[in-house]
Amino acid sequence: MAGSTFKLCNCRDEHRRRLGRRCPELRRGSRWNQRHGHWHLQIELPTPPGARRRTLRYGPFDQETAAVAALDDIRVLLALPDPDDTDAVAQVVAAIDTAIRSRCPLPQPEEMRRHLASGVAVTDLPTIGRWLTDWLAGRKALRRNTYRLYESHIRLYLTPAIGHLRIDRLRVAHLDELFSGIDAHNALITEARDSGNPKAVAGVKGQRIVGAATQQRIRGVMRKALNDAIAHGLITHNPACHVELASGARPKPRVWTPAVVARWKATGHIPSKVMVWTAEQTGQFLDHIAEHSLYALYHLVAFRGLRRGEACGLRDDDLDLDNAQLTVRAQRVQIGWKVDDGDPKTDAGHRLVALDTATVTVLREHLVIREAEQALHSSRWVDNTGLIFTEPGGAPLHPANVTDTFTTLAAEAGLPPIRLHDLRHGAATVALAAGVDMKVVQDMLGHSCLAITADTYTSVLPEVARAAAEAIAGAVPRATRP
Repeated sequence: MAGSTFKLCNCRDEHRRRLGRRCPELRRGSRWNQRHGHWHLQIELPTPPGARRRTLRYGPFDQETAAVAALDDIRVLLALPDPDDTDAVAQVVAAIDTAIRSRCPLPQPEEMRRHLASGVAVTDLPTIGRWLTDWLAGRKALRRNTYRLYESHIRLYLTPAIGHLRIDRLRVAHLDELFSGIDAHNALITEARDSGNPKAVAGVKGQRIVGAATQQRIRGVMRKALNDAIAHGLITHNPACHVELASGARPKPRVWTPAVVARWKATGHIPSKVMVWTAEQTGQFLDHIAEHSLYALYHLVAFRGLRRGEACGLRDDDLDLDNAQLTVRAQRVQIGWKVDDGDPKTDAGHRLVALDTATVTVLREHLVIREAEQALHSSRWVDNTGLIFTEPGGAPLHPANVTDTFTTLAAEAGLPPIRLHDLRHGAATVALAAGVDMKVVQDMLGHSCLAITADTYTSVLPEVARAAAEAIAGAVPRATRP
């Protein structure tokens, strides 16, 4: 396996035959002409007993050093298997052949050694697209919404950009290029929307900005899939662990203070994705919808912080109004437009929620009204749901309709815009403002850890912040007034 390097050129003789090594311009005396021709390598490959000898020739290389380095790499690879192990030798030769034919880098020696030990041939490794498809199909324990999220990340972003690559050839640079492409597309959408050109705006209609948090989730899917590929012996390192992205931290809740409301009315500016009403604004909203059929649902979200799906999924046997408590044990999950019943978002979502006296009264009145409606509709009532909150005829609520109704009612009340989920944020903020311990708020919301609660709700209502500032200032005795 000595091998050698040599030079070739593309010059032709008078009969249009390529001169190759015979070109007189390749040498200047006893030395190679550095300005003519390109470097190549050749090495005899091991063959089974009785088979014809085979010489591998590969090039071109611009520099002799590059050809020598590639020749050394091939020698190292060919030295890995036991010469008597014909299957292993054939596997190494096939891997070298595949890399050279596809003009891809040669396999790394450690990678080749691991594949020889595992019995998985390099040439049998899947592409990223095939691995992600097989990997997702095997994730049986995923929640349906999580599965759908993973599938969309793979279909929309990962497979189109890197799905063609063999899994062992994925590099950090490929992933950097993927996320740079997402950022570039985001910029195009923003530019079109800000242009004021109706044609440009129409061209990006329905397209969504892929924010930092979503990009972090896309990388998370890739990182998990590659970690599992390592466990299966397909690769040795995970490039997704080394991709640098914006943090994608949760946006901090901002309160609609009078100054912020005034600016919004003047400019339309909304300072955060998560906006929270003050206690007065929440009261104004609840007063406005007091006669609405979904009043009790919105009241429950506003005061006890239930998620939308949890409120829509409450059933009769989840309520214990005599003991002023309810149990969250299920939720209605929207997958696309379809809605299914499922478990709460996290294990911590299974929880017992204490109820205040006013909320118990609201729920009792709602149940009385529901019974009256059921008697009114008689045989047309959908009586197989057992749900607390339903459509007028007893059918289950669609979560998207609950959100749309909330948005409409909030606008009718003349209030600044928030999402329905922000009503849940408001419940947490008001609880903390009332002096409720952070751990109690965590349990009420069903957060999986205290850090999520503390990180999200570090902002409080302005009057609480002012009271804290006055308390701190008053704790320091002063002999003279500054």
